[in-house]
Amino acid sequence: MENASLIGLSRQIALQRELDVVANNIANISTTGFKAEGVVFQEHLMPVASATQFTMPDRKLSYVQDRATWHDLSQGPIEQTGNPLDVALSGDAFLVVQTPRGERYTRNGALQVNNAGELVTSEGYRVLGDGGPITLQNGDRDVSISTDGALSVREGKNTTDSARGKLRLVSFTQPQRLQNDGTSTFAAPPGLAPQPSTNVKVTQGAIEKSNVRSVIEMTRMIEVTRNYTQIAGVLQQQSDMRKSAIEKLADVPA
Repeated sequence: MENASLIGLSRQIALQRELDVVANNIANISTTGFKAEGVVFQEHLMPVASATQFTMPDRKLSYVQDRATWHDLSQGPIEQTGNPLDVALSGDAFLVVQTPRGERYTRNGALQVNNAGELVTSEGYRVLGDGGPITLQNGDRDVSISTDGALSVREGKNTTDSARGKLRLVSFTQPQRLQNDGTSTFAAPPGLAPQPSTNVKVTQGAIEKSNVRSVIEMTRMIEVTRNYTQIAGVLQQQSDMRKSAIEKLADVPA
């Protein structure tokens, strides 16, 4: 395969990867706590040209390489819900939840109570407090969640508050190393430990919506699609030229 075709193919593979990321962002515009993603590409230089011989020394060939995916951890818009169990986090903190795969971290504060009285996310994951899962009792009412995540209720006919735990809020020194593990949950790789967050404000009765900017993502999708089409056209021209050359070389005079 000619060098031009190989370079074009490397760019198309990169564009396909970028399109997948953009499509996933658009699909999660309405997902609570979702964080948009972006892609990082880099130039990969081949030391010599291939499949061709030159009279002069070969020049390096520049390919496109998919390097990494990054998380846009900027604050999403806050929406009031009126549900006393919902919480929105302002700052760099994450809620800690218990999943079948272990502890995970999320900004999805759309919370509810399961049949066992445990505080869970909309996906059914138990929300962890400083002392473990947070559990409400029968007869608890007037749930109150302070700005630091402390949860208290009025128990039965009592007029004084009873504590039910405190949300475990953590942050990371290198949050870009977090790995997606679900729609709005992250997993910490080995060597990245959560730390108690000191930069967080909890808002009760609200949720943080997705930070995906729909207009920008649609614009990116159109741009990626056009670039892919243009490269496909160039590759087709290269194929036509090669086919024409072969036909002329094979056209031996009678």
